[in-house]
Amino acid sequence: METRRRQPIGVELVKRGVVKEKDIETALQYQKDHPNKKIGDILYHLEVCEPSILIEAIADILGEKGVLLVGGNKIKVKVTDYFPLEVAKKHKVIPFEASLGKVKVCFANTSNIKSVNEIKMLLLNKGLAMDPYITFESDIIKILKSMETMDTMETMNSEPVADLEVNPDSNETAVNLVDSIIRTGIKRRASDIHIEPMRDYVRIRYRIDSELFIVAKIKKEKQQQLIGRLKAISNMHQEKQEAQDGRILLYDDYNIRVSSQPNLYGEKFVLRLLKKETNIKDIFELGFPGTEQELKKTISKRNSITIIAGPTGEGKTTTLYSIISRLDRPEINITTIEDPVEIRIPGLNQIEIDENRANFSSTLRNVLRQDPDIILVGEIRDKETGEIAIQAGQTGHYVLSTIHTIDSIEVITRLRKLGLSDYDIASTLATSISQRLVRRVCPKCAVEREFTAQEKKIITEVGEKYNITFDLSGKTYDTPGCRFCNNTGYYDRIGIFEVLNLTDDLKEAIMVGKSSIEIKRIAIQQSYEPLIIDGIRKVIDGHTTLEELNRKLLFF
Repeated sequence: METRRRQPIGVELVKRGVVKEKDIETALQYQKDHPNKKIGDILYHLEVCEPSILIEAIADILGEKGVLLVGGNKIKVKVTDYFPLEVAKKHKVIPFEASLGKVKVCFANTSNIKSVNEIKMLLLNKGLAMDPYITFESDIIKILKSMETMDTMETMNSEPVADLEVNPDSNETAVNLVDSIIRTGIKRRASDIHIEPMRDYVRIRYRIDSELFIVAKIKKEKQQQLIGRLKAISNMHQEKQEAQDGRILLYDDYNIRVSSQPNLYGEKFVLRLLKKETNIKDIFELGFPGTEQELKKTISKRNSITIIAGPTGEGKTTTLYSIISRLDRPEINITTIEDPVEIRIPGLNQIEIDENRANFSSTLRNVLRQDPDIILVGEIRDKETGEIAIQAGQTGHYVLSTIHTIDSIEVITRLRKLGLSDYDIASTLATSISQRLVRRVCPKCAVEREFTAQEKKIITEVGEKYNITFDLSGKTYDTPGCRFCNNTGYYDRIGIFEVLNLTDDLKEAIMVGKSSIEIKRIAIQQSYEPLIIDGIRKVIDGHTTLEELNRKLLFF
């Protein structure tokens, strides 16, 4: 930001107490290696003071108005509404707000009179007046680059969010309409489809990356036809107007579980879309922390149980399959007991529970006669299943299962509440893993920026609580949203994990009946790190945002 001034800008900033002399010396040294960089931008890059204070001081010295464009929703207009993106890049300028015929425009360098006048004339030709501001050149370049990336991505051949293939207001048959709802859900990566009778219409919603989106509203007069078709293809009783379960097997690659439930305006249906065969991701692709060596230590065990904990829909089964795929070898007999079998894996003995004939506990008892080395039990739901799983672990098998609880420490409490003894838990439970799924920043619209002072404060306080120092010198992202990500700013999900490997000290604490609070205190003194730590690391690595992490864990 070169200007009309009598003294160098660095001297003026020192006089005002904004920076120190040693900061200017460092900046001048940096400028020798980067001669095209201005002192103001170098000081900003070096983070010698609060950016908003720095830009305001520079603007005042130059007799201009200053604004910090990054952090928060400062840009309230679309650049290309006022001039082409190429013009903005050429002159390093961004319009950021407009009202009453006046446009606020931010320049990297207002001393370039030719550029300022050209932008001014472009706006005058549209009947608009210009209100000039200055900001840091690096921020303008960064924002324009992100806008250019978004524009390019929109024209790529990546598949956008699809509309229903059949117009819900047309005279199409219920057969075609239901087929369109399901096929479009598959195309959109929906995990669940909600078909919900309202007072005046039938609402269709898809759950994508854990969030529900309304995709269509269907005329009320089509409701009974829809319900009839859904019951027919999911093998439900047409006459019954009560809760029912069924399955749709018409789609080659999907096993669709269907649940119906009467509500005030009819019968609501929820369809769970389960892909029959899919590529199993490596556990590190899922977001599992640590090294290959640490992972081997966690899962390469005998005479023990590994339990994965978390609420419904947080990816526990996917993690189990990823572990199983690493352990699968021709010389090992692996048997799974599931309700239902969600992913079919060649070479495994997979058993699907039929509650009319058997349950987890009776099936597990029979499986123990089949000479298994590794047993995957879909879920430990009751004392009997827990006791048989413990017995299997104590007699030379490696058992993997899931349980519904909030974290890896509370796995111990949950097993106790099921009625398992402290001795059995301590002698057999080797590892408990807790996980959540957080949304990834959309690769097509995310805008890179610095961490704000408030974000740094929140992260630092979490680190201090667990005696961990985080490196906050990197970047995070704003997520404005685009068509590709349903305007959410996020696309796909990644896991955050905590791993509790039971040491002798922890086993002893369980044996003597210590509470989960005492057990957690001992674990933290060793190698245990709670979910929030892995979550913050994924924020710092740019996978997700602090806001998304807080949505899942509620820590600020």
